[in-house]
Amino acid sequence: MDRIKKRFNLEGKVAIVTGSSKGIGEAIARGLAEFGAKVIISSRKQEAVDEVAAAFKADGLEAHGIACHVGDEEQLKALVEGTVAKYGGVDIVVNNAATNPFFGPLTQVDGPTFEKIMNTNVKSCHLLGNMVHPIMKSRGGGSIINISSVGGLKAPDMIAIYGVSKAALIMLTQVQAKEWGPDGIRVNAICPGLIKTKFSAALWQNEQMLKAVERNFPSRRIGEADEIAGMAVFLASDASSYSTGGAFTADGGLLLAG
Repeated sequence: MDRIKKRFNLEGKVAIVTGSSKGIGEAIARGLAEFGAKVIISSRKQEAVDEVAAAFKADGLEAHGIACHVGDEEQLKALVEGTVAKYGGVDIVVNNAATNPFFGPLTQVDGPTFEKIMNTNVKSCHLLGNMVHPIMKSRGGGSIINISSVGGLKAPDMIAIYGVSKAALIMLTQVQAKEWGPDGIRVNAICPGLIKTKFSAALWQNEQMLKAVERNFPSRRIGEADEIAGMAVFLASDASSYSTGGAFTADGGLLLAG
C-alpha cells in the first residue's frame, strides 16, 4: 500500500549537510532528519552547530554537530572522519556552504575575491566529493546534492562571479554523476531562486527588487528555506533512484520572468 511512500524513507542513512546552522542548509538538514536520516550539522562555528543539533534532538531527531570551514581541506577531512567515527559511514552529502562577498561587475572582481568564491563554492564540493566517494562506494552507493543557483543557469546582475561559480558547480555535478554512476553514487544539483535567508538579504531587502519580484514572478513572492527541503529529501532518497546529473530549479518562476 505504501510502495511509493517507502522510497522516501531515509532510516539508517547518514547525511552530512554543510552550511547547515541556518537558512537553506538548516531546512534541508531538518528535512533529512524528519525522514529518518542521522544528520551531521556543519558550519564554521562549533557553538552554532551544537545549537542546531540540540534543537533537532529536542524534537526527537538524530543529529550531531561538527564545525568545518569548507575552504580548509584539513577541516573537510576532519568532517568526514568525525562523521564516520560518530555514525559509521556516509550515505548522503549536501554541499550547501557557499560565499558571495562581492556585489558588482566582473571588472571589479580582483584575484583574491575570485579565488575565495571559487574555493568555497566549487573546490570544496570537489574535495568533499572525492573524500566520501570511496566510503559511499563501499556501502553500495549514495547521493550527493550540490546546492547551485539559478544564477548558474542564467547570467545574473550584480552577483556575476557568484553565478560563474554556480555554473561551474553544475558542471562538476554532471561530471561526478557521469564518473561515479557505476559505483551507485547519484549526484544532482538544486538551483534555488531568490530565497529569504540571511545569505541573500542584500537582494530581498532591496525594495526595488522586491517590487519587481511581486510584479514579474509567476509566484509573486520570494521563497522560504523550507521550500527547498522537499526537493533535497527526494534527491537523497530512493524516490529519485533514476535521477542523476540533473539541475533542478526551485525558483518561483524567476527564470520565466527573465
